Amino acid sequence: MIAAAILILVLSALLVLYINCMILNEASRNLSIAASHAQYMMEEIKYTSFANIASTYNGVCINSGSIESRGLSALTAETICSTVTGTSVLDVSVVVSWQDKGIRNREFTLTTLIVEP
Repeated sequence: MIAAAILILVLSALLVLYINCMILNEASRNLSIAASHAQYMMEEIKYTSFANIASTYNGVCINSGSIESRGLSALTAETICSTVTGTSVLDVSVVVSWQDKGIRNREFTLTTLIVEP
């Protein structure tokens, strides 16, 4: 009977460990997707003329519907926002926000400097 109790305890611990690994795997996958979405937005900004970057991308936020219309699969409650500051050297930031399991709000930020060529 003691052996059965120990076996149940060990199996319960392994089940909890397995579930936590699945949750961490999904969080890692979501972080990778968010990073690729931020890179996608940075590439859009990169191919915009320098004079139009600030007026086109400063304070722009796109939601899940716009993300999917660009051919990307959106995360839960995902938004991608960009900010541009500066004049001769532009400080560009792209922030991707989404919700993980358990309604945890997560965020990934990608920042770069762009100078006029």
